[in-house]
Amino acid sequence: MELRKGAVYDLVTLTSMGVRLVPRNRQPVHAGGLFELQATSAESNVLSVPAALGLKTLALTKFVAGSPIAAFIRGDLRRRGIEYMGPETAQGGPWGYRHQFNIADAGYGARGPRVWNDRAGEIGRTLSPEDFDLDGLFGGQGARIVHLSGLIAAMSETTSETCLSVARKAKANGALVSFDMNYRASFWKGRERELRAVFSEIAAASDILIGNEEDFQLALGIDGPESGGKGLSAKIEGFKEMIGRVGAAYPNASVFATTLREVISANAHNWGAILRADGDWFVEQPREIPVLDRIGGGDAFVSGLLYGALKGWEPEKWLRFGWACGALTATLETDFGSPADEDQVWDIYKGNARVKR
Repeated sequence: MELRKGAVYDLVTLTSMGVRLVPRNRQPVHAGGLFELQATSAESNVLSVPAALGLKTLALTKFVAGSPIAAFIRGDLRRRGIEYMGPETAQGGPWGYRHQFNIADAGYGARGPRVWNDRAGEIGRTLSPEDFDLDGLFGGQGARIVHLSGLIAAMSETTSETCLSVARKAKANGALVSFDMNYRASFWKGRERELRAVFSEIAAASDILIGNEEDFQLALGIDGPESGGKGLSAKIEGFKEMIGRVGAAYPNASVFATTLREVISANAHNWGAILRADGDWFVEQPREIPVLDRIGGGDAFVSGLLYGALKGWEPEKWLRFGWACGALTATLETDFGSPADEDQVWDIYKGNARVKR
């Protein structure tokens, strides 16, 4: 992959920002009395590691005018070092637009996590290509990598068209395109044929494709692994087998990645990852990590992976850094990773939890 030189932004994404309500002390939502409010979106989570480590990032989004929730989100993005761009739309009364709510129970021990998404009236579903000066952004200022998510691509007809427009403009102006497919059956209901075409076009423009076996099968119609077997070793071999077919169908992509997770309990997972870059395979064999809150670990993996690519490292180092960013985020109450520095991430990879003074 060759990164564009002279671009203003290192990493740009399109997103629908919302807020996350988390019960304190890992209590279940229905029994919790005290909740913490966090700004959130899967795509802004991907910006977090590069932003924390000094790269220039941008979230293309949309806000509800006059909303205190919108003000909270803007403040959180500024605190995380993420720039944002996008119009405001009037709420239109109490039954009008709002930012999505994500209500999350992290689980504990044998009690698994539960997440409830409340997205009625979500302002992000109105995102359209006309909301942004895409020619000025990608042709003038420029981006090195543009990251797109299947969550946004499938939210509405206008968000699908916006993702397509962003992918086309980014590609035409020398940016690399990263696409995390994030297939969600509830988003696809009644739009299967239309969304298959949308996802296929974005994948055809992509340099980096991220997703698990189900994502590639259901979003792109790729045949799944032919080999049977259970366990993570079989999953690794099955993923490698399937990516051969994905690569043949989408030859523009040179990087493919997924995470590997085996749940021991809500507090302990075997965590691994796999990457193919320019035909070479790299595997981070699963090893046990402690888990405070699993939500956002996959986004943090992508965040660290793209940070490594932006830094010009060798692909094996991208994978290791991404793995460690996911492990870092699993120890945090937020669903995004904000490392203090690169050394903190590498210490996690090395298993070095000794105190630093």
